Amino acid sequence: MRHTFFLLIFLVVLSCKDSKSREAREPISKSETVESMKTVDSGLDAISTKDFTDFKILDSKNLTKAEIWETINPQMEDFTENDYNRLKPFILEKSITELQENKSAGKFSYEELVKFYLYRIRKFDRENKLSLNAVISINSKVIEQAKIADKTNFIQAPHPIFGMPILLKDNINASDMVTTAGAVALKNNITNDAFIVNQLKSKGALILGKANLSEWAYFFCNDCPSGYSAIGGQTLNPYGRGTFDTGGSSSGSGVATSANFAAATIGSETAGSILSPASQNSVVGLKPTIGLVSRSGIVPISSTLDTAGPITRTVLDNAIVLDAIHGYDSSDSKSLNTSKASYFNFSKEKGLQGKRFGAPKRLLEDTLYTKALNVLKNQGATIVEIEEEKLGLPNFLRLLNIDMKKDLPEYFSRAANSNLKMKSVDDVIAFNKQDSVNRMPYGQSLFHGIANDKGDSNYLEAIKDTLKTNGMAYFNKPMNAYNLDGFLSINNYHAAFAAVAEFPALTVPMGYTKGGEPKGLTFIARPLQEKQLLEWAYNYEQASKARLAPKNYN
Repeated sequence: MRHTFFLLIFLVVLSCKDSKSREAREPISKSETVESMKTVDSGLDAISTKDFTDFKILDSKNLTKAEIWETINPQMEDFTENDYNRLKPFILEKSITELQENKSAGKFSYEELVKFYLYRIRKFDRENKLSLNAVISINSKVIEQAKIADKTNFIQAPHPIFGMPILLKDNINASDMVTTAGAVALKNNITNDAFIVNQLKSKGALILGKANLSEWAYFFCNDCPSGYSAIGGQTLNPYGRGTFDTGGSSSGSGVATSANFAAATIGSETAGSILSPASQNSVVGLKPTIGLVSRSGIVPISSTLDTAGPITRTVLDNAIVLDAIHGYDSSDSKSLNTSKASYFNFSKEKGLQGKRFGAPKRLLEDTLYTKALNVLKNQGATIVEIEEEKLGLPNFLRLLNIDMKKDLPEYFSRAANSNLKMKSVDDVIAFNKQDSVNRMPYGQSLFHGIANDKGDSNYLEAIKDTLKTNGMAYFNKPMNAYNLDGFLSINNYHAAFAAVAEFPALTVPMGYTKGGEPKGLTFIARPLQEKQLLEWAYNYEQASKARLAPKNYN
């Protein structure tokens, strides 16, 4: 499989360390180096090398379809299959801009828009031959909130996100719903809204529900497939159900967007967890500059690297959602107080004219990638073939271990439900052992690694310094040498380097393999160049028109 090939390539790249790269003060063993690199690639980057036709568990043992729909079904009795089919031409595969235009033209109300997506989720998502297990919970109040949106109709919140039904990755706190991170330990974790949820609601967005994810954002079990959680079961890819990887950890967010279960979704990323599922499900995913989007109220892995970001079907939709969720949060230590300029007002024409992009030579064997490069050239861009810097990411796993060991207890004390008995990683480990078959069928080896890591704050700072220095040099050296505007990758291939450098990255569909598996062209830029990324990606998207909706879900 291609994923296995990429894993080997990635290990080779990371093992070729430049003698001048800055190392953390504590030496790293060979075995630890290999384990760290495995985690960067097959863990957080979430391009797993498993046989995707052989899952231990498909449907959740801890959640049923009936439980999800218990409070919603009575509110849906007046919405029929005829209503669904009548609205299909005006909603399915439509952008946020098109949805607003159709709403303004009287084709549907916000209430009907919400009910369309709910009907579609109920029809396709669980316990049937096309089930995807992408949605983990529904907001029981969303229909009533849509009725209010119909009455106010932009009066109080003139933003394109107004009235749009949004699914949140289930590690993002939202009132009136539990936030589980996919774990049974958090099954009763009812919380207040995360900062970004407040941002969405303040602009009139409708929180439709929560999306499934790789449990604990894929930093829990080393041998589990991406998209699996004990609460949500196994998320499946609509382009190859049980065949193609969903990517992760924002698996449900990527799948739900592609399958038209919401107007847009929100994911989170530490190192690849937006880029991976977006590219694997042929949608647009943005990993913003760390600090542009608040992390308050989001179940953490790493306060050093974590960020939330939008997953959408189009680039312009991505810009609209980013514009809605970004903002300064005084409770987030890395939050940035940036310009208030709109992210969705960018150049829609000739945005690639005169731009210079670096393309790693080893990726030129990929025919979809070279085809994408030709599209960029035809739009006036210059492609510079480059050799990648031979820099490693030493102690990457240790960074995540030490961060999560302190960050998760802080979430429990500040943002989780006060009645939760969980206070630490050790508490979660002990809880899972009480019913290992249902709570941790793939084990919890990465949590054991966190608990056993004895690294202190001084060691953590040394690791962070090394990783950021190497990550920035990985991109800055060729960008400075060749006067590049950006760096071009595939899927999440360079997600770990972008993470530690704190560079934003955006992936956009670039086509499908002969077997039908989606791939994405990933643009990487310097910090706070999201608007440029969106402009480049939009112009590429409009020229390539590469996305095709999954055929079994039309």
